Order: sequence, then C-alpha cells, then structure tokens
Amino acid sequence: MKNMNCVSTMPEIMPEITDEAIIEALFAQRPYEEKVINSAFLEIPAEYQRKLNIPNVEKMSAEFTELIANPPKVSYRDGHYFVFDGQHTIVTRRAMNGGQDLPIICKVYEGLTEEEEAMLFSRQTGVSTPLTAGAELRAALVGKDPESLAFVKATESTGLQLGLDSYRAPWKIICIRTAFKEYKAYGADLYKEALTMLAKGWEGDPDSLRSGILQGMVRFVALYQGEYDPERLVKRLQAIHPMTLVRDEKSLSGTVSYKYMMLILRTYNGSSRRFNLPIKQ
Repeated sequence: MKNMNCVSTMPEIMPEITDEAIIEALFAQRPYEEKVINSAFLEIPAEYQRKLNIPNVEKMSAEFTELIANPPKVSYRDGHYFVFDGQHTIVTRRAMNGGQDLPIICKVYEGLTEEEEAMLFSRQTGVSTPLTAGAELRAALVGKDPESLAFVKATESTGLQLGLDSYRAPWKIICIRTAFKEYKAYGADLYKEALTMLAKGWEGDPDSLRSGILQGMVRFVALYQGEYDPERLVKRLQAIHPMTLVRDEKSLSGTVSYKYMMLILRTYNGSSRRFNLPIKQ
C-alpha cells in the first residue's frame, strides 16, 4: 500500500482525509499471501462491485504491460475468492488470452468480512479506474458506512432518491458527490429542508436537481432559514421552470452556489415589498 501514496496539491485538506489510514489499518490486520489462482475461480461480488466497463477493458488491453500491472486483490471468504480490487485487470488478462480462463497472481487476504471488502473497494486509490459517485456510495452502503447510510436516509426522507446508476429521472439526484458535500457541510436538518423545497417546488423535475440549483438552494436556506416563508418559496418556484435559472445563471458572476442562491432569492422576492428579503453573502 505504501507505493499507492501520492503527492497532494491541496495540503490544506489532508487532515480531513482518513481513508488511507483506514485501509492501512485493515490491511495491516490482514496480511496477504500471493497465490496463483485460475480466473475461473475468481468471483466478482455484484453487491458492491461496479458494472464491467468494456471500453475500459479494450483500452487496458491495448496498453497492457506486465511492468505496471498490479495483482488483483482478493478476499478468501466462505470458501470463495471474491475480487474487491482488480476486476478490469482480470477481464483484460482473460481477453488477451483469447477469452479463456488463465492462472493469475493475486494478493489473497483472509478474515475480511463482506462489509470490509465493500469499504475497501469504495476507497480504492492508485491506478484503479476512478469510481463513479454512485458506485462509491453503493459500496459504502454495503460496507455499512454510518455517514453514507445517514446521508441516504436524509435524502429519501424528502421524497427524493439518489441515482446510483447515474441515469436522469424524476425525483432522482445524480449529482451525488455535490449532494453528499452539501450534507456534510450543512448537516442533515438544513440539507433536508433545502431538498424538501426543491421537491415541493418543482415536483421532482430532473432539471431542478442539477448540481448548481441544489447548491444554490442549500445556500439560500442556510442564509435565510427562519426568515423565508416555505409556502411562498414553493409557490414562487412552481411558477417558473428550473431551466430558467440555468439560463439566467450565465449572466451573473461569482461562485456557482452564490449565483443560484441569488436567482432563487430573486424568484422568491418577485415584485413584493412585503415579503422582500435582503441580499446576503
């Protein structure tokens, strides 16, 4: 694991990152043994693994070299060999062998639970293909990560769902990383209040669940919580299409969250003097 460390260009956020320490601790408790295993006996757990990316396999096949190939990481559990890191490497090797199974050198760990495997998969680093936010969250949920479970519960309590498959649909948030970041930054209560306004105002319209609008709504609620009238906000949002905000955002300057917050504030205020809220930073 030591050779997987990389130089960060943002040292100021390093104290908040604990994933590497967690991984090192888990691996230290479960030393591995290198074994040659036929690929026919290597299982890909669907519970937390991502779907196979064929274009990625084709790219890896074209660029494959033994000098940089890493042994797949495998958990030996209940008499089975479960792959938690290296699925695409295995499929690439098989493809380069004419689609036939072949012996592969693997790092085999014993004593890991399914939850630990899922957690390690969700936090894999190094040369692995980056996980989508949905795949990362799904693995974290299988691993029973408390914060991830609480995040999903908070989101679903508003009537919305997280799109782990990355497909846009009504009532589905696919900007998962943005949503999780807002949840962590502002806390569950404020996050739920903001999502409730989005859900009621635009009735789950996918365009209303874009990253910028979500950030803007969270910021609006953070600035005006206790001052704005939720019923008025919902009615005002229902009177416009969310793409109106997307269009108007281009004419403003500032951060994404600030611009969308200003547009939501402008929508809320309208021409009313009685309900007019002041501009805040």
